[in-house]
Amino acid sequence: MFALDLDHIFSPQGPLAAADPGYRPREAQLEMARAIEEAIRDRATLVAEAGTGTGKTWAYLVPAFLSGVKVLVSTGTRTLQDQLFRRDLPRLRKALELPITVALLKGRGNYVCHYHLERLQQDDRALRSRSEISQLRAITVFAGRSRTGDRSDLAEVPEDADIWSRVTSTRENCLGQDCPHVKDCFVLKARRQAQEADLVVVNHALFMADLALREEGITDLLPSVDVVVFDEAHQLPDVATRFLGTSVSAHQLLDLCRAIQAAGLAYARESTNWAQAAGTVETAVRELRLASAAVASMPGQKATFYAIPDPEPFDQALDDLLQALDRVIALLGVVAEKHPDLMAASRTALELRARLFQWSQPDRDGNDALADSRSEAGEAVRWLEQGTHHMRMHSAPLSVAKIFSRYRSKGQAWVMTSATLSVHGDFGHFTRQLGLWEARTARWESPFDYQTQGLLCVPAGLPEAHSREFNPRFADLLLPLIQACPGGVLVLCTTLRSVDHLADLLQEHFEDHDIDRPLLRQGQMSRRMLLERFAQARNAVLVGSASFWEGIDVPGDALTLVAIDKLPFAPPDDPVLEARLRACRERGGNPFMEYQLPEAAIALKQGAGRLIRTERDWGVLLVADARMVEKRYGRLLWRGLPPFARTRDTAQAQAFLERGAKQAQPGPTGPE
Repeated sequence: MFALDLDHIFSPQGPLAAADPGYRPREAQLEMARAIEEAIRDRATLVAEAGTGTGKTWAYLVPAFLSGVKVLVSTGTRTLQDQLFRRDLPRLRKALELPITVALLKGRGNYVCHYHLERLQQDDRALRSRSEISQLRAITVFAGRSRTGDRSDLAEVPEDADIWSRVTSTRENCLGQDCPHVKDCFVLKARRQAQEADLVVVNHALFMADLALREEGITDLLPSVDVVVFDEAHQLPDVATRFLGTSVSAHQLLDLCRAIQAAGLAYARESTNWAQAAGTVETAVRELRLASAAVASMPGQKATFYAIPDPEPFDQALDDLLQALDRVIALLGVVAEKHPDLMAASRTALELRARLFQWSQPDRDGNDALADSRSEAGEAVRWLEQGTHHMRMHSAPLSVAKIFSRYRSKGQAWVMTSATLSVHGDFGHFTRQLGLWEARTARWESPFDYQTQGLLCVPAGLPEAHSREFNPRFADLLLPLIQACPGGVLVLCTTLRSVDHLADLLQEHFEDHDIDRPLLRQGQMSRRMLLERFAQARNAVLVGSASFWEGIDVPGDALTLVAIDKLPFAPPDDPVLEARLRACRERGGNPFMEYQLPEAAIALKQGAGRLIRTERDWGVLLVADARMVEKRYGRLLWRGLPPFARTRDTAQAQAFLERGAKQAQPGPTGPE
């Protein structure tokens, strides 16, 4: 174990430098690798914050390679997962000349299912457009020649195309060993490779799905390992909350009705009137939607279980739905053995019925913190979400700390790394959320010269962030900065409503001032396509929210201005947040200082991190929310950001951009 020397590997004469002409030794990278090596040796938990440019990927991969034990690396997104597997791991394996075997493992929804593909091929009515006909043809050819069946390898069919849900499997409708295509199953092949590999790359969603299944006694998803590395670990609390809860939607229930009718008519026609049986469930679903229609006009189109308006008709409709499911489950139980499709429909019906029943159990006594069968002495919040085209019933744990911390196997090392884990050097908010009470913590600053590479501007004189005048004034303020900016502009908003409003205002300004720049907005096309167009244009303006605050890596002049509209405090209509804040108050805590402010600080640091990605990057970070400097708590926010030069004068920001625009290629520390 650790036969090679880290000092040599990361040195100017080491294998990394020999393999990559652009490699530069960084002391912080070597120190981080040493800390990770020590955590692996001691089977400890290490929470490691590494500023942008530290080189954290090599810092954790090198000790992982040298450890001689089985390692699981979990990434924040599937995009990062693919990058790690296809680019970083092969390069490092070649550089170190180590015979390390690696495997890529994703959730089953990422792999083509031969059985469901064959069913779709045989059902012409299931195709909803001409484009789906060509997509099905492409998927069929792909499934025949692909070794992995990973849908991300088929670029001509968009990853968000609806057809994927019909040619992949779920845990409920997978036929397992009864499937006629079991020998060719892409999911089973991927899992076998993961069992045999030295290092397995997964994503947080799959890791949490495995954790949730283990809570139910199912342990066949991920292999047993000695070391787990979580990259982009700041996402773990939210992902854990999502996956350790449950959700049932009207869409899922109506899909079940269609599956029951199709399977019943095809393989058990004589047993019962399947159209009527499925129709009863469908009617009950629609009645439940009607009974909860008032929720659509509530803040955020959400209501906690106890706050659903006019609860008696809703309770009756929910009970009618459960009874309708009971009847159809009984009918399916008689014929399920006749065909795999009937068995899959039966499993799905049982699973959805169990989730609905669990969701319906709490008493309406004014409390939304309720005992959750999945967590010992834990509490959960349940809520209903209703929109024009959807209805969903959710449950989520108030805390994931106990479940998450007990998932760690005895003798297993955990390494958690990200550029945003602490709040001004304090890791308490992150470690408390995940129950990492005995974790070691360490942080390494970015090697970038932020003082000269970037300028932080918090403009004076703007209206309060929540006033009606804010967006128009913000758009007016942005216009001269956009005109002065030689590269791309990323505008980050805290709400989707602001995205549309601000993009409309900027579009008007562009037309009035004859500004010839691409204006892109979230929702216009897929996130991946938006980012590709943004990077290629090199002078585009992209307005986005939520997912655009992180995971964007656009170095150089393609991004020289990041503008943030408001401080990223979580919306007050989030039922989980509301319940967590209430619980904090009830125990005598300060929910703003203990929860809301640290969350906003980490999110703000993520957004700011989009600007400077390399030693040659430069630009302006504009935060239009004056609370960051005018409120007492603001110091905690701006002190947590990279140490940019600071100003409140937008004329200085404009001059900074204009100086950069005059230089064809700004130097490594930005405009002089």
